[in-house]
Amino acid sequence: MTAKRIKHTFRLPPDLSSQLADYAARKRISQAQLVETALASFLSPDGSERLEAAFTRRLDRLTRQAERIAWHTELGNEAVALFVRFWLTNSAPLPDTALAAAQAMGRERYEGFVEALSRRMEVGPRLGTELSVDIESRT
Repeated sequence: MTAKRIKHTFRLPPDLSSQLADYAARKRISQAQLVETALASFLSPDGSERLEAAFTRRLDRLTRQAERIAWHTELGNEAVALFVRFWLTNSAPLPDTALAAAQAMGRERYEGFVEALSRRMEVGPRLGTELSVDIESRT
């Protein structure tokens, strides 16, 4: 036995009506059934709670991802700063006669650095992973 139904008459904009007809045809259900289901879902008292819970889970996931990005950015900045500080305090100025040879060697070393960095970014290991392993092995 079916529940008593009350007839409603309303108008839809042409584009929304077309979308309703297309969707109902694709799902092979009547337009009335589709509208009824959509209204029931929209008016359901727990519908907003489910939606809020889904948004909360997604926001939590995005927050964790942003925290990881921030940590990796800080790690990279600190590594570069530590290297620059070490290099500046341990590198003596060169005499003019050795400058050209040092610049040539510097270019060669820089090319090797770029290659190594590219390789690590593609296949690893990453500095964060190495640091984690180093810290775990010390404890």
